[in-house]
Amino acid sequence: MDYHSLVPRAFDLAPYRFGLPQCSGAMTVVPIFGVDHPDTFAPPLSGLKLSQVRGYGNMELANAAGAGVAIVPLHMGYIQDQAQNHALCRSGFIGPGQKRMFDDACCVQAAQGGYLEGREQWFFILPVQLRAQALELRGEKSYSKLWDAIGALNTAFGLPGRGHLEQIVSRSRAVLTQYQSRFELLAGQIGALFFVEDRLAGVEIAPSAAYFQELWMPLVCFCYGAAALQVEQRPGQDPRPPAEPFPAHTLPELRAQLAASRQERLAQIETWLTTTPAEAWEGHEEERLLSLRLHTILGRNYAGQFVEDGKGLVYASLFARPEYLTRN
Repeated sequence: MDYHSLVPRAFDLAPYRFGLPQCSGAMTVVPIFGVDHPDTFAPPLSGLKLSQVRGYGNMELANAAGAGVAIVPLHMGYIQDQAQNHALCRSGFIGPGQKRMFDDACCVQAAQGGYLEGREQWFFILPVQLRAQALELRGEKSYSKLWDAIGALNTAFGLPGRGHLEQIVSRSRAVLTQYQSRFELLAGQIGALFFVEDRLAGVEIAPSAAYFQELWMPLVCFCYGAAALQVEQRPGQDPRPPAEPFPAHTLPELRAQLAASRQERLAQIETWLTTTPAEAWEGHEEERLLSLRLHTILGRNYAGQFVEDGKGLVYASLFARPEYLTRN
């Protein structure tokens, strides 16, 4: 099956190939394989470090890798000790051994409390329901700018409507991290298409398999897992309906029925993609570093950022707006 003409044409996916879909509950993940730059870019967990949070709305990140430019993952946030939790509204570049202060970060914890021990610090990616608004608030220096949206998301989860994202990413962490075991990260995988129910929720592409391996858990658990969990927690919703067993009596019958099931799933995903609305993109170049160019793209149903070098796409994070994910 050829996905290239079906994915929203924000960037060229011709050099990439797609694996077999994995499905569990409300989420479907299609692995992406393609160009790998193993030594050119610093991975986000082992390479990037949170240096400090200076007051509110100011996050300083350091590229601690010995070599390689750090492409900061879009909407990266930290649960941290002895400071309020923050997340970024945009991506950016950090050279090897350098630090960078992001002064337009958003505080995602409206008051002190709920800190983890320092040894347990970890990063997340904002839930997809918050990402479009966070991106549109890039450059705005107001640490409380996402609190209303966080409060509304908490209310949708049946939680107190406060600007405390840790009510979801920390207190529901045990549930959200189950998505990591429900989906398999494959060798050489550098990205994925994420679906929630029948909607394309996101396209994520990393510059290398090592980079995506470190980004995988924050994406599948906290970014898109939060949207799937919201669906699966609907009243009367069976979160993971049991799969019907194949009625095969012999091994050849089982193989044939398995192949037919895979084709049925591929046809279903093709239908989802062909019904994905076309976009009239508004694009902006945000910054440059050497041959790298960071772009923002905004559409009616999708938004995101991507990075190109002189040879093509290097990094991409494209996601659905929440009103599209929930539109009937």
